[in-house]
Formats: sequence, structure tokens, C-alpha cells
Amino acid sequence: MASLLLLILTTLLLSGSHGDVSTVKDMTVLEGRSVTVPCHYEPQYARHVKYWCRGAVRSFCSNLARTDTAPPAEGKVSIADDPAQQVFTVTMSDLQEEDSGWYWCGVEVGDFWRTDDAVSVHITVSHGMSVVNSMVAGEEGGSVGVQCLYGSRHSGSSKKWCRSGDWGTCLEVSSNSTLDKGSVLLSDDGVGVFTVTVETLEQRDVGWYWCATGQQQVAVHIAVTPRSSTQRDVRTSLPFMTSLPVDPKESSTSLATNAVHTDNQGQNSLSQVLRSPLMICGVLLLLVIVATVPFKMWYQYQRIRRRRDMGETELTFTPCPGSENDQTKAGVIFFNSSSPQQVHMY
Repeated sequence: MASLLLLILTTLLLSGSHGDVSTVKDMTVLEGRSVTVPCHYEPQYARHVKYWCRGAVRSFCSNLARTDTAPPAEGKVSIADDPAQQVFTVTMSDLQEEDSGWYWCGVEVGDFWRTDDAVSVHITVSHGMSVVNSMVAGEEGGSVGVQCLYGSRHSGSSKKWCRSGDWGTCLEVSSNSTLDKGSVLLSDDGVGVFTVTVETLEQRDVGWYWCATGQQQVAVHIAVTPRSSTQRDVRTSLPFMTSLPVDPKESSTSLATNAVHTDNQGQNSLSQVLRSPLMICGVLLLLVIVATVPFKMWYQYQRIRRRRDMGETELTFTPCPGSENDQTKAGVIFFNSSSPQQVHMY
């Protein structure tokens, strides 16, 4: 019975309790870089001391940083507590391969009968290469960017970008320099980031590629999606328009240029219509019609007037009282009128 109790006590001392503190389980970091580990705890530990230690067993781990002790001025490990968010963070900088191992996020409980609450995390420091995103995609005609990360020991080495299965396609750039190969741009900042930009994407660019330096390499896949039909229609129907620039001033200038271009096109089209033979003939015909109508009206008026003046007069004779044989004096009066008139004879 005593042996069983001793075994249980030993287990608690070695393992600690893991219910009230949590963090990530495994982390991989490139040599020469930094890593930040978040350690979460329960609200009751807001005022407790937190620490970060290294070792395979918590009870015998070596403290590297504590919240109740100021860190060294040039130390590579720092710790910060945020009680409001119930998390303390540990940052380790300039990691080397020998820094690989087991670490612990711990909270001091301050109780003799209870061990500290702590949780372990394994950190692996690699001197090879890694990539921010191993699967990238871009639209046909567009571009994609790939960021390849490398360890500090490869800072002075050249970097390569190769198509998988064909090492003859490799493009190489020296440290801290840039290489422009038309549709592919390589850039190495010399401190851990090798950037590849592939422009004017085509379907033939789909496939696997390698970022490489020395004997280290990492795979990247590029996918190309077809250009949307909407964009094709817009570019076909508006050939003189281009994509608007991001800068508002450039955008206003571009819109004004397009508006002037449209006005000039309208003016040119109007000038061509006015100069066409059909339009000239139509204008002349309209002028002839306008000039002829008044003349025809005047001619009709004169014709009617002449007919009225030259019309025959209908005569009606009414004899005056007197002798039938008395015709020594007689007179006839004619009236030029279309209406019948009476004529008296004397």
C-alpha cells in the first residue's frame, strides 16, 4: 500500500497537473529565427507567478524566464503576462539547433500538497528550408507569390527555383540580390526570405516546383484558374478601357481621359455623317422644297385671281315700259362679275 502511494505521489510530482494550463503541442522553427509560444490559463491564476522552463520532466526543468523576475538585458528569452486575456507569452529569439527540446509553460500554485499547473511543448529547430504556403493559386493572366524561408547558415548561399522533375529549368539568384527573367522574378533578402513571383500565368505553369538552397529544398504547387467570362466580355466590349489604378488621383485622371476619348469619338462620328453624300443630297432637297412651296402658293393665288377677272358675265334683259317700236335710244351696261346681273335698257 505504501508503495502504491509513493508511486502516485511520484507521478504527480513528475508530471504535474495539465487541466488548467494549455498551449500548442509541437513547433518547428528555422535556425536563426524567433518563436512565440502562447500559454493559456484559468481565471483563478490571474495573480499567480508564471514561468518558462526547459527539461524532459517538469519537476527538474531549468527556469529560463519568470514573471516575477526581470529578464536579462540581452537575453534570448522573454516572458509577458496578460491577465485580462488570461494568457502569458514566451518569446525565444535567434534559435539554433541545440535549442531543440522540451519546454514547459508553468503556473506556480504555492501549495505544498499540490504541484504547479504546467503543460509541455516540443520545439524543433531546423537549419533547412520551409515555405509560408505550399499550395498557391492565381488567375490566368495574373500572378502569384511564393515565400521560401531558410535558416541563418544559408544566408550567404545562392537560392534556386526549379520545376519539379526538370532541374534544367532552375533559375538561381545569389544572396541579397534580385533576378528578373521576364515572367519570373526571384528576390533574396539575405536574412531568411527567398521570394518568387510568377507573372502572366498560363495553364502550362500548373505543377510542382522547388525552392532550394544547398542540399535543402521544399516543394510548392502552383494552380492556375481560368479567367472569368465576365472579364473577357468587358475587355472585348471596351477595348480602350484598362483596369483602374489603385491611386485615387490616377483613377480620376483615367476616367477623365476615357470621357474625353468618348467625346472625341462622338464628334468624329457626327462629322463623318455630315460629310456623307446622302446627307448633302437630303439637305439640298429640303432647301428646294422650302423654296418651292411659297412659289406654288403665289402661283395658285394669281391663277385664281385671273380667272375671277376674266370670267364671263351672265346678262338678263328687262325691257323698260314704253312703246315696242321706240328703239331710238338704248344703252347696255356690262358688269364683269360671275354672278348674274340685270341690265336695263332705256
